Amino acid sequence: MTTTTAKPASPASSLPWWTPGDWNAFFGFGTNILVNVLVLTGLLRFVLKMPDEIVFGRILPAVGLMMFLSTCYYAWLARKLAIQTGRADVCALPSGISVPHMFVVVFVVMLPILLDSGDPVAAWGAGLTWVFVQSFVLMIGGFAAPYIRKITPRAALLGSLAGISLTFIALSPGAQLFMTPVIGVVCLAVILASWLGNYRYPGGIPGGLMAIIVGSGIAWGGHLLGFDIGGIGPEKVVGALADFGFHVPLPAFDHVLGGFHYIGVILVTAIPFGIYDLVEAMDNVESAEAAGDHFPTTRVLTADGVVSLIGCLMGNPFINAVYIGHPGWKAMGGRTGYSAATGVLMLLLTWFGVVALMMAIIPAVALLPILLYIGMLIGAQAFQESPHKHAPAVVLAVVPTIAAWGTTQINNALGAAGTDAGKVGMDALANNGVLYEGLHILGSGATLAGIILGSIAVMIIDNKLMKAAAFALAGAVLTFFGLIHAEAIGVMKTPSVAAAYFVVAVFLAILSRKEQILAEISEVVHHHDDPASQPAE
Repeated sequence: MTTTTAKPASPASSLPWWTPGDWNAFFGFGTNILVNVLVLTGLLRFVLKMPDEIVFGRILPAVGLMMFLSTCYYAWLARKLAIQTGRADVCALPSGISVPHMFVVVFVVMLPILLDSGDPVAAWGAGLTWVFVQSFVLMIGGFAAPYIRKITPRAALLGSLAGISLTFIALSPGAQLFMTPVIGVVCLAVILASWLGNYRYPGGIPGGLMAIIVGSGIAWGGHLLGFDIGGIGPEKVVGALADFGFHVPLPAFDHVLGGFHYIGVILVTAIPFGIYDLVEAMDNVESAEAAGDHFPTTRVLTADGVVSLIGCLMGNPFINAVYIGHPGWKAMGGRTGYSAATGVLMLLLTWFGVVALMMAIIPAVALLPILLYIGMLIGAQAFQESPHKHAPAVVLAVVPTIAAWGTTQINNALGAAGTDAGKVGMDALANNGVLYEGLHILGSGATLAGIILGSIAVMIIDNKLMKAAAFALAGAVLTFFGLIHAEAIGVMKTPSVAAAYFVVAVFLAILSRKEQILAEISEVVHHHDDPASQPAE
């Protein structure tokens, strides 16, 4: 009798709390988070017209607390995995404010209520209630997520994730880089030389920090020469100093309860985007596993829900999420320290009012190449970590997100002209080559729609037609209730699309049965023609 001995776990004392690679990941991830916080602050102040005492005194301190709890938890979870497996290369999951939700809660929930009531505090309360509802969707859905992830092909999960990375993560920063190329493109080259080419800068300065130094140097140098190429200047620094002060988050229970007055508006987006969070988190856990680090999906989703709930009860109207980008931070040497250090940094920046000063000193365009780099890595991973024959399925999974991004660009352009697609007319748009209606339907619920379409394609490629039929049937059900290919939850929002998925399910089931029958006939014929199978005379 033989016995097998499990690989001994490494003692906690033998694992370093910080590695040289953590510096790269810290400056990369930290600047990523900083960009999001700067954008968030701009939305609150300039779109929602929130008073500075609410922005810097209530919301940002709660944002900092939530990110501190999240990043420290995921650092602890990664360290625990490293100890259990005896590996020193485990990288913590990156996490922070969910960027897509940041825009949704501002423009779809808070802004309409602000315009209707004229009260920014009421809009703030509605945002808090929106996060409150979503937090419970995450916590409850976390228990079903592992099963969903188990039956869903990797190419579909990573392909849907690649769609997000190529559009909302990479395309927008890429466009902005070329709007200020003397900073953006140069900083991109600085980052690519370090993170792709492994070039070491003098003094061992990490690539992310070097990009900030170079970008800030160009911007301030240009300012001294009389050129405004970075949107910075001494007058903005002086104005930012007025926001200095120590602020800790305070309970906002009354504002959360007050937001339930708008529950009808909130549920329209909170439930489908809660489901989006589940799918996105599953994608990101899958991405981490493809890079060698296995984290329990239920624990990740539950943690996001709990941390978001704490943040919202303390005044933060933005939800927490595990970010895409784990393979990128791991590839540049990030382990566990970078995550916790980023949380501490965000706590200091938001509690001491330093965010406004950062906005005035560092040109935002110097930070954007990092987002483009992460988008590049995640897009590449979808093809590298999936079987080569599944590449067409990866592309199909990407398509809905491209449609969603295109729809957003059209909406923004029409909005800038003071109109919208409904006023212009679908026929008029189509006659001018703008297929708005098709893009809108295809791109609604893009993340989940990409997973469904990618899964159908994978199963067809693998000749598992009955499983392909099952995913098509799932697509019919999801469409019937407005979770995909519809702008809001409801019944029969896009009945023709739901019917199409159902017909596809029936078609694939028939093909599967036909294949089974032909296989059985072939086996019978083979058995009849095989002399060895005939009885002896």
